Amino acid sequence: ATLVKGPWSDTKLPPLQRALLLVHNMTLDEKLAMLHGWATPAGGGESGASVITMECNTSASCAYIGNVAPNARLGIPPLTMNDGPQGFRDTKHPGTSTAWPSGLAMAASWDVDAMFEWGAGMGREFREKGANVQLGPGVNVARVPRNGRNFEYLSGEDPFLGRTLVRPAVRGIQSQKVIANVKHYVLNNQETNRNEVSAEADERTRFEIYYPPFEGAVEAGVGSAMCSYNKVNGVWACESSPALVHDLKGKLGFQGFVMSDWGATHSASLMQGLDMEMPGDQFFGTARLRTALERKTVTRAAVDDSVTRILRAMFDVGVMDVPLSTWHWGRHARNVSSEASAASARRLSAASTVLLKNEGGLLPLRRGARLALFGLAGGEALIHGGGSGAVSGSYVVTPFEGIRRANGPGGQVTFGFETGANASDAADRASRADAAIVFVGALATEALDRRSLSLDDACVDYGYCSPAFAHQNALVAAVAAANPNTVVVVSSPGAVLLPWSGQVRAILANFYPGQQAGNAIADVLFGAANPSGKLPVTFPNCENETRFTAAQWPGLPDPTAPSYAFYTEKLLVGYRYYDAWEIRFTTGFPFGHGLSYTTFTYSALQATPESVTLVVANTGKAAGAEVAQLYLGFPEGFGEPTKLLRGFVRTALLQPGDSADLAFALSERDLQIYSTDGDGGWMTPNGEFQVFVGSSSRELPLSSSFSM
Repeated sequence: ATLVKGPWSDTKLPPLQRALLLVHNMTLDEKLAMLHGWATPAGGGESGASVITMECNTSASCAYIGNVAPNARLGIPPLTMNDGPQGFRDTKHPGTSTAWPSGLAMAASWDVDAMFEWGAGMGREFREKGANVQLGPGVNVARVPRNGRNFEYLSGEDPFLGRTLVRPAVRGIQSQKVIANVKHYVLNNQETNRNEVSAEADERTRFEIYYPPFEGAVEAGVGSAMCSYNKVNGVWACESSPALVHDLKGKLGFQGFVMSDWGATHSASLMQGLDMEMPGDQFFGTARLRTALERKTVTRAAVDDSVTRILRAMFDVGVMDVPLSTWHWGRHARNVSSEASAASARRLSAASTVLLKNEGGLLPLRRGARLALFGLAGGEALIHGGGSGAVSGSYVVTPFEGIRRANGPGGQVTFGFETGANASDAADRASRADAAIVFVGALATEALDRRSLSLDDACVDYGYCSPAFAHQNALVAAVAAANPNTVVVVSSPGAVLLPWSGQVRAILANFYPGQQAGNAIADVLFGAANPSGKLPVTFPNCENETRFTAAQWPGLPDPTAPSYAFYTEKLLVGYRYYDAWEIRFTTGFPFGHGLSYTTFTYSALQATPESVTLVVANTGKAAGAEVAQLYLGFPEGFGEPTKLLRGFVRTALLQPGDSADLAFALSERDLQIYSTDGDGGWMTPNGEFQVFVGSSSRELPLSSSFSM
């Protein structure tokens, strides 16, 4: 019924010691069986082909998206892995789990407590469905605004944001006795040619921009990591010893195990840092690894290390110390969503909503008004993206349903199916309302980058376009011309273009908000929740505003390889590029931007190398919370961007007239740059540091400096 008793059963021992004791009592074949997916031999047995089945209803060997066989002799439970980063994706039993806000939506909360709640909520549902590995969170930095998977990633465009937010997310997941899996390591910043492209990035760029979110997961004790499909400087990510052994397990101090993305294993690369092949055994099958051991291309020490890493993670989060029935594959069919999880999803979605514009205080709306809704407010409402990040929630509340309920019995809410192609009809209905609300958005999915950032390309290439996606920009323009009180709600996988932003009075962004989309946006629209989200990515003024060349993205073909993507922008990712080129915002919005239904003032800044303190006061007429942001400018001559995010603090809910004393604690690392001298390492530059504090990367009313 549980792990066979032995010296490893002592829960007072450190997880690593327990794992080592158990490994010492395992046979070689038992060890090798843990290094690959559960495959059924076919043809010539393990020396021939294997049958890999996933997400079945018939057997423990294929119940989940990833399955590692149990050890009956020792009572080691199976590893039962499932997608994904927005909740438990269940294609066999849709509607039995919660569709939470996406990773990027949660990044917009800039709230570490919300991230823990999100992680714990998802982790509970994974455990209740018998899965002990959640294939998430995703943390890749949004280098390419059109990346089709940006919606999955909680880092947005900033490594410090990702490093900070991933810690509570991992702790939340693993608090439920479920191993978190941080992905996709590394430089997996595009879907175009993802199975062939080689991401070419120098050492400093990797350590300063792309490694920190993974490092944050390591700091939180993440149990597993997933290596990606792409190559890293010419070598497959899942067999790159520099990336896996030297950097991840060495310099970043990762103690967990590395699994391949599904089908991303290209060789028996155990010695190069890969610990587990997924989903099958093409390269890591027992017979193949035995042959490699005989040929001494793989060592017993490497096998033991990989198995120890896997078992250590299982001991660390508690997978080993619960009844085996906890991980029975039959639990997969259970409906694990609950009123509590739905309430949490609603609260988190509202907390992740960003108020981009609110001219004249149009929002919050008064209840009982005549409201006209347009666009993606009904069944086409965007809840999640496609691919492994998709979740069929237990139910979906559309914006129309949520707003109609929140507006109350005395109000009127109409919703039609006009598009930009019949804009005159939309304008007519809009003109007869107290306020018009247009819901716009864009689709995105794994395996495809977006065609453009335009809402008019919102569902091109996806094969299931609804008429509601047609001519969205024309629809907004027509409604805004007919009704001066026009609100636009943007549900998107990341950055989008808003050419009409100057023509409407209010704009909200809720990214991919999950199944409680309608209730959450209604809470914000009517003021039950005062928005406090901030943009985790820049919303540009125009397409390719960062001037990517084809060599940077999607990459150039090469006679000896399909393509290379050159990270020649180096550290100038996202807002760093905008600062370097002093780009003004006309129709777009800067990183970190987000308004409230009240106003805040910043004062009393004091800065030292150890801490930065200030006072934030609510000077408006409504209770609200603010996220204060700290940016540092590094001494000249060291090659750093103009300024870097180095802290953010959310106030408590402040009543009008109240103030809060805030403090940013600066660590040694916050003041360091990565030096490539010798074996590489972090160093603190001497000179004057500039200090900037405010409400976004472009609204920084307080400044100071200190010297090192």
